Amino acid sequence: MAEIENIGACVFDAYGTLFNVNSAAAQCQDELGDKWMPLSQLWRDKQLQYTWLRSLMGDHYAPFWQLTQDALDFALEAHEIDNPALRQKLLDIYFELDAYPEVPAVLSKLKAAGIKTATLSNGSQDMLDAAVGSSGIALDAVISVDPIKVFKPDFRVYELGCEVLGVSKEQVCFMSSNGWDAWGAANFGFKVVWINRSGQPLERLPSGPGHILSDLNGLPPLLGL
Repeated sequence: MAEIENIGACVFDAYGTLFNVNSAAAQCQDELGDKWMPLSQLWRDKQLQYTWLRSLMGDHYAPFWQLTQDALDFALEAHEIDNPALRQKLLDIYFELDAYPEVPAVLSKLKAAGIKTATLSNGSQDMLDAAVGSSGIALDAVISVDPIKVFKPDFRVYELGCEVLGVSKEQVCFMSSNGWDAWGAANFGFKVVWINRSGQPLERLPSGPGHILSDLNGLPPLLGL
């Protein structure tokens, strides 16, 4: 596999790439029983749908934390769960999601090599800061869409990453576990590695990632580290 060269920054999507979006429901299995995974999946699906729909509907931006709560309320009602205490517990855990096991070591290798690291996420700034802080990972920048009030895959989000980090799009190696995000970033002009954690098929979209990995462990070798 050919190495990725001339990289000034490694930029990561947050949810599903650095942080495990299923960990909140997984920690509530005693209360949710066999509904925990279906609920977690529906919660995530609606969360993403609301970002796209609000962007397409025009001037209807709302912070990702609000969308996260709206999506959870939809999922709870769909599964006929009426439990305010459980709802709050799920939200409290989601605010400080666990990082995937390989993330700290991979970020350390990149830092040791002098490569800038950042997360570029639809997440609200307070959500991202809390997750980064609680997981103990170190990044050069934690970039939220909050300042520009539009969600990925709008090109303005990827441009924001370049502006904050002071690099051109050709110098960015971008990682996402979300196929739609990986394809969007590649179409923008980033060098993209799709972290396909769940073995999804290729998206039927223009452009596409240059590399596909099952987790982040393969990233340093791709960069010649």
